[in-house]
Amino acid sequence: MSGTTTLPTPSGPYLDAGLLPADFYAYEELLSEKDRGKIASLRDFLRTQAAPLVDDYWARAEFPFQLVEGFGKLGLMAWADPDSPESRPSNLFSGFTALELAHFDASLATFFGVHTGLAMGTILACGSDEQKRRWLPAMSRFEKIGAFGLTEPHGGSDVAGGLRTTARREGDGWILDGAKRWIGNATFADLVVIWARDVETQHVLGFVVEKDTPGFTATKIEKKMALRIVQNADIVLDGCRVPESNRLQNANSFKDTAKILRQTRSGVAWQAVGVMFGAYEIALSYAKEREQFGRPIGGFQLVQDLLVKMLGNATASCGMVTRLAQLQDAGVYRDEQSALAKAQCTVRMRENVGWARELMAGNGIVLDYKIGRFVADAEAIYSYEGTREIQTLIVGRAVTGGLSAFVR
Repeated sequence: MSGTTTLPTPSGPYLDAGLLPADFYAYEELLSEKDRGKIASLRDFLRTQAAPLVDDYWARAEFPFQLVEGFGKLGLMAWADPDSPESRPSNLFSGFTALELAHFDASLATFFGVHTGLAMGTILACGSDEQKRRWLPAMSRFEKIGAFGLTEPHGGSDVAGGLRTTARREGDGWILDGAKRWIGNATFADLVVIWARDVETQHVLGFVVEKDTPGFTATKIEKKMALRIVQNADIVLDGCRVPESNRLQNANSFKDTAKILRQTRSGVAWQAVGVMFGAYEIALSYAKEREQFGRPIGGFQLVQDLLVKMLGNATASCGMVTRLAQLQDAGVYRDEQSALAKAQCTVRMRENVGWARELMAGNGIVLDYKIGRFVADAEAIYSYEGTREIQTLIVGRAVTGGLSAFVR
């Protein structure tokens, strides 16, 4: 492949059937025909509209705003408009949406997840009917973009008991003071969900802070090595006045915050599977084309060993999140099940991107060959929405019958 940076399109019976080459057990066929059509439309959008942009924007750490309108036209979130006749999609469909996005680019998957899962998800779960009607129609069309402000500069895993951002009631509004860090989309979001502790009751409350509100400042975090397209920000709230009408009426404790995180945590596991799929397919294409010793390296035993290990990780992890989605759709899943999926899938993801980089040798660190972007982005997915260690303690507490190993 010397002299070219264009990777061949994978082919074979799986792609001919409309499935991704990494979908070795055809999990996507569990979706309805209608849902598979929506995934196919998303796949086409990513390949035709986003593909020419992502490497350049990733390198420059900038966001391709020209894609936002296209996301809206896909109609993936139209159901969230209270006046929409569409019903809420299955968790299985939402999972495959996250997989498809991350299979292409983890930054775009994160942008989509923050807007739809964290911001819109919070309003759906914690907003009043009036608030849903006020904000969700434009958000469902991607005309207004959302962000989610929970993590703070002093820590992350201890946020449940260590939230320092405060909310103080004053007249017909609230005064917010504090700081948030690593808030995706926040530099350009129209609406930012902010979690703060009521100084009087010590309850954790949720607020929607609108763009350009006095006392709200979002500053882009520079020099990131991962998810460079995502515009993460440091937020400062300095006497930021928010009307009572912007306090989420059904967000009254950290348990309400945790409900959102439990749902989105499973979405991160799906993203990890998507990254595994993408890394495998890039490595597979490379192995079939790259020649050494007079033949494609895909014909060597050790290269095939790497490919099969990658495919095994991706296939087993996809089975795990597929079953998790089925449990969610049945309404019987538990927090520890999301935690186990997030921990396990992100560990396997790290292995896969490393093996893909190894297979591609020196070309694996050049952005032109794409896998370097996957290696870097995997590090962020591995950590956000709860580290492996925290997920392990959640699962460990469950399997030991409530014996908590958390240190307080």
